[in-house]
Amino acid sequence: MNASFGIDHPLIAVHDIEQLRDRLMSMGFNMTAIGKHPWGTSTSLAMFEGCLIEIMGIYDVSLIDEVPAGDFHFGRHVHEHLMQREGVALSALHSTDSQADARQAQAAGFDVAGHLEFGRDVTLPDGRQDRTKTTLALLPDARWPRLSFFLCQQHRPELIYVPEWLEHPNSVHGICGITILAEPDDQPALVKKFSALYGAAETIAGGYRLTTANGQMRLLSRQSIEAESGALPRQVLADNQPGIVGMDLRYANADLLRHFLQQSTAEFTEDKGVFRLKHAQGMGNIHFRFYPDDAPV
Repeated sequence: MNASFGIDHPLIAVHDIEQLRDRLMSMGFNMTAIGKHPWGTSTSLAMFEGCLIEIMGIYDVSLIDEVPAGDFHFGRHVHEHLMQREGVALSALHSTDSQADARQAQAAGFDVAGHLEFGRDVTLPDGRQDRTKTTLALLPDARWPRLSFFLCQQHRPELIYVPEWLEHPNSVHGICGITILAEPDDQPALVKKFSALYGAAETIAGGYRLTTANGQMRLLSRQSIEAESGALPRQVLADNQPGIVGMDLRYANADLLRHFLQQSTAEFTEDKGVFRLKHAQGMGNIHFRFYPDDAPV
């Protein structure tokens, strides 16, 4: 189970959420129906035990200033970044106690804008109706706004991590890492920022790696990212700021994953059990990689 400050879910903001949802479903992901937040964002999820993939759009721009957390407006933040380009605009870290974890984050040097509470109605596989309860603690970053985070506490996890919803035909079952584009000039300050939460960073080719409670966080230069995953989209490079540009996922069955990727007509490479999607543009400007359970990231 994911613990506090582990990678929970980067929010991949796109202009056409239905198109990306359909693409992910064709790849063998079990996606939720598109839902709506009270601050104008629409959402669809691929849920795993303790983490998830979330894709997000804007369904009503007139609502983006609703439900603020202090001076931070969740909907406006996502909308403004989506107007610049598709991609991760905000990321969730797992929380087991949003109040205590927010105090720890603040002590580590993160700004805490405030808290949001909300719920959504769910219909469970047996037909029962219920309602989730979630608390977010917002951690905006004025210097690197695409590296703004929030702590996400699920008060009723039994309504989130429902076994039937965690099963994906492609056998993917969790997040095991994210890659942050960070050029050498920005890396020392970012290492300092994240080391306050995760401990000392390991030096690797092209940057650094930190270990969270749910997967690796890598800070890598453009040259290193493109050498291993292919060219970054022009929109990402034009953005000229650090941000998450890669997600690594775990899978259990190579034959199933290969079948669904082929069926989806996605272009990919396969090397020693690691599958890499070739074109980040069609995936919200995110490079996706899939690792077998027994392979290091």
